[in-house]
This record gives sequence, C-alpha cells and structure tokens, in this order.
Amino acid sequence: MDAEIVPHAAEYDRAERIPPTLIRQLAGQKLLGALLPREYCGSGMDMLTYGLLHEEMGRGCSSTRSLLTVHDMTAQAILRWGSREQREQWLPRLATGEVIAAFCLTEPGVGSDAKSVKTSATAAGSSYILNGRKKWITFGQIADVFLIFAQCEGRAVAFLVERDTPGVSVNPISGMLGVRASMLAEIVLEECRVPQANLIGRLGFGFSHIASSALDLGRYTVAWGCVGIGQACLEASLSYADEREQFGVRLIEHQLVQQMLTDMIVNVKAARLLCYQAARSKEARAPEAIMETTIAKYFASTMATRAAGDAVQIHGANGCSGDYPVQRYLRDAKIMEIIEGSTQMQQITIAKYGYQEQVR
Repeated sequence: MDAEIVPHAAEYDRAERIPPTLIRQLAGQKLLGALLPREYCGSGMDMLTYGLLHEEMGRGCSSTRSLLTVHDMTAQAILRWGSREQREQWLPRLATGEVIAAFCLTEPGVGSDAKSVKTSATAAGSSYILNGRKKWITFGQIADVFLIFAQCEGRAVAFLVERDTPGVSVNPISGMLGVRASMLAEIVLEECRVPQANLIGRLGFGFSHIASSALDLGRYTVAWGCVGIGQACLEASLSYADEREQFGVRLIEHQLVQQMLTDMIVNVKAARLLCYQAARSKEARAPEAIMETTIAKYFASTMATRAAGDAVQIHGANGCSGDYPVQRYLRDAKIMEIIEGSTQMQQITIAKYGYQEQVR
C-alpha cells in the first residue's frame, strides 16, 4: 500500500481513474479473488483478513478499494446463487482479473428504495429482453460484465450481462465529490437480449436474496474502508500537528487540537472494534451478523466524516489544498455515508432492531 498506491492516490483522484497496470497488480496478488475459494483461483480469505485488507486499501485509496467491493459483490453473488456452469465460467476469470465486474442496482430515480427498480425483463422464448437505466455504477466505465437487477412480471430478478451485448451502452460520469477514481458510469439497456442461462438464482430472488446478501458484503467492506480513512486522517494530523507551529508552539501542544486528536484516536479504535465484532459474527455465521455489520458501517462511516473534517481543520488552509491528502479523505468519507445504505437507512434499521430486542 505505502509503496504502490499511497504515492499515486492523489494522481488517480485528479485523473478520475486508476490505471490498468494497478488492476493487473491487484490481480497478480490475488486480491481480486480475495474471498473466492482456491478451487476458483481465489485466495480463500477469512472475513477478518478480508476486512483488514479493506482497511489498508481505505487508508491508501478509497477508489481502488471500491473496485474490490463491487467486483467481490458480483463474484459472491455468482458463488452463492449461480449455477455450477455459471460458477465455472465466471469465477476463475473474475479471480484472475481477466474479467472485471460491476454491480448494477441503483437507477436515476431509485436509490435507497432498491425494491422499486424500474428496469424491466421480459421473457422471450429462451431469452429475456432488458430495458432500463442504471446509474452511479462503480467501475462501470471498464467493467466487462454487469450484474443487472430488474423486474420481471412483478418479481425481482438478476442477470449477468456482458458489456458487448447488443443494446448495452455505457456513459461515463465525472465530476463527483469524492471517490473520483472509481470510474462511475450510467449503463443503458435498450432491447438488450440475454439468454435465460444468464439468470442468477430464481425469479423473485433478485432483491430478497441476491441483492440483500451482496449489499451486506458491501456494507462490511465500506465499514472497514472507513476505519482506514480514519486511520489515514489520524496519521496525517499527528504528523502535521507535530511539525506545524502557531503562537510559538507546535499545534499538538494546543489543547483544542489535542481534543480533536483524542476524538480521532478513540473513534478509530472504536470503529475498528465494531468491525472486528462484525468479522467474528460473519465468520461464525451468527444470526446477528447482518446487524453487527450495519452497526459497524453506521459508526465507521460517520466517524470517518468527523475525523476527516477535524483533519482538514487541523491543517487549516493547507487542508483545503490538493497538496495535502486530508481534503480527499473528507470528500471520500462523505461518499461512504451514502453508498451501500445511507446513514439514515442504517439509523432506521438499527432503531427497529433495538425496538424488537426490547420487546423480546
């Protein structure tokens, strides 16, 4: 991370893309198949190791980390819900980076209310005809295959759609607030015909099973990535406060700066412990694993935004400059509060869970 990614993260942010050479490096280290079993050329990581990977990636470059998230969300959907033929066809290629995948749920008019997607799938013999638009698709600009969610006769469905399928067009999106190098795109489907064999799982499984489990994985990776952002903010702030002098003393000797640093230290540690708890429950396949992940994502993402805001404040005008990374941390952290379930959606879910537990 320190040698290959951190020195170039600002460049990726300005260019709004990560280079193909970096993707090949990730594939060469088997990080694109981190969770996949070794029989599919993956690394077979346990959930804690996988979380630590995302913390380190988040510390260095949130955009690069987001590639692992959406790629793995698609790979895990195929591993868990795909047929044997689909697993054998796609998983080794995903693990080795021969194929890059994108997760396509969000639409121009549908975000948090994911069950209300408008993209349609109409049965046509041994095929389905897809029509619709997907927006804010992470690494949609370069993905080779898309996991598309649609409605078919009132039932949610999921399909694998290859980029070169007739009727598929990709419109790049630029100028985002944060995670700028994640190469977002809008995916347009116009009379796009896909074979029935590309259906993942069954009709009706699209959201309740496939999207829900994928989003849970996404929240887990974002939570750990936010710990990484918080850690990066802490390291940058400690270094700057130790070197910078104001009123004849180092910043780190000013009590109000000490307060901000203290909050960072404690909150980063607390977020990391919540992520450890989520990892432990996932590894044990415990019933509370989804809620532990939701709690970790909520706390870690709000922590990262606060830590990044304080980091910019400590850096003063320099913190608003592209010469220092803390402004990028702040922009990236804000995105983390929105993706894979907004802060408000997490609050609703956690409050309902707390109420149900109290009733019991």
